[in-house]
Amino acid sequence: MNCPYCGYHDSKVIDSRDVSEGIRRRRQCLSCSARFTTYERLQPASLFVIKKDERREEFNRNKVLTGIRKACEKRPLPAGIVDKLADDIEAELYHMSKAEIPSAVIGDMVMERLKNLDYITYIRFASVYREFTDITALKQEVDTLVSRETKTSVPTSQLPLLPDNKLQVPTKSHRRSRK
Repeated sequence: MNCPYCGYHDSKVIDSRDVSEGIRRRRQCLSCSARFTTYERLQPASLFVIKKDERREEFNRNKVLTGIRKACEKRPLPAGIVDKLADDIEAELYHMSKAEIPSAVIGDMVMERLKNLDYITYIRFASVYREFTDITALKQEVDTLVSRETKTSVPTSQLPLLPDNKLQVPTKSHRRSRK
């Protein structure tokens, strides 16, 4: 491991810890004594992506990550959510135990997760992935999201426990005194 500060070719490991995506190692350069952190991830067997034009290329997590990051740009999302999405997608792809996966499967996985995360990021990604050619196709997609939102926001299968006008905040006179 080369030191990121001085470029020296050797370092010693000070601390190692298992983290969700691999192993985190704290290192110290043997030349300049600077400390830095490295992350090691297990690289599973090769997975190939079948592109739309039938080309095959090795799966690249960074391409998925870049697409998600562009869609999530300037959105108020929790820190680390983009990396977690990419990790989940990558893990699911390897759990499929297939050597080749069509790019459409990966795109659909990204779109489904973005739809559950944030509608704006979903529309941004979908506009590129689905290659909307005109505004009507985009409008149709937004309309389906709006209809889905109104269906999920008002549960019709359950009545409220108490009507809003019957709710009262207990005051001191209504509380039992314990003596």
